[in-house]
Amino acid sequence: MEKYNIYVVSDSLGETAEKVALAAIEQFEDVNYKLIKVPYVTQSDQILDVVSEAKKNKSIILFTLVIKDLRKLLINECEKNRILYNDIMRSVLMDLEVLFNKDPVLKPGLIYKLDDNYFKRVEAVEFAVKYDDGKDVRGIKKADIVILGISRTSKTPLSMYMAHKNLKVTNIPLVPEVPVPKEVYEVEPGKVFGLINTPEKLNEIRTERLKALGLKNTANYANMDRIMDELRYAHKIYNKIGCKIIDVSNKAVEETANIIIEACNKK
Repeated sequence: MEKYNIYVVSDSLGETAEKVALAAIEQFEDVNYKLIKVPYVTQSDQILDVVSEAKKNKSIILFTLVIKDLRKLLINECEKNRILYNDIMRSVLMDLEVLFNKDPVLKPGLIYKLDDNYFKRVEAVEFAVKYDDGKDVRGIKKADIVILGISRTSKTPLSMYMAHKNLKVTNIPLVPEVPVPKEVYEVEPGKVFGLINTPEKLNEIRTERLKALGLKNTANYANMDRIMDELRYAHKIYNKIGCKIIDVSNKAVEETANIIIEACNKK
């Protein structure tokens, strides 16, 4: 079945366009689509990036852009590249402009009227999700904090917790058979943190994980020799980088986060 990309572009959160898109999609049965949300668009290069991606597949760009220059650029680029588009806000704004006999203020995000702290937190959470578990190494240089660790050292929960502190965090899994992204060595060591856990605790957590997946605890994943190999590999990487190492075996996520935040503040 052919797959379609539906881009939701906004100079704010993008929730209005997303809800309209999902409501409309519900009217169609048996369609294979991917909804790609692109919030906080404030620069022309962001528009160009979206169009560049959209033209690779069958796509439509739905948008709520109140900034005139950005809206005009997106429309021009869509028409030039023959990409379907829909300006969700425009017709409503035009009708209300006639009704009220008044120009709209054209300021992004007025519907929310929330403080900067809220938007920074939302942006940080979206960042943590996008760059979780090494999914995109480009996040390494954009991040406030880079977390490294072998499997089951609480990398993702820690990243999400710190995102709610308005920190952009990416986490990278360490696997002996997989080279560490070169970007890790190119960032300042002071913003990189290596997590470790005791072999016993890792064995316990991984064994439970295997049980939850319906697998036997004899799998290599929970094998003590394998765990020791991974820990030695992690220490080797941490020493090479010169980053701070944190033992999470007896720490809550909040406690680990505080250690990292304090280290960053001292720096």
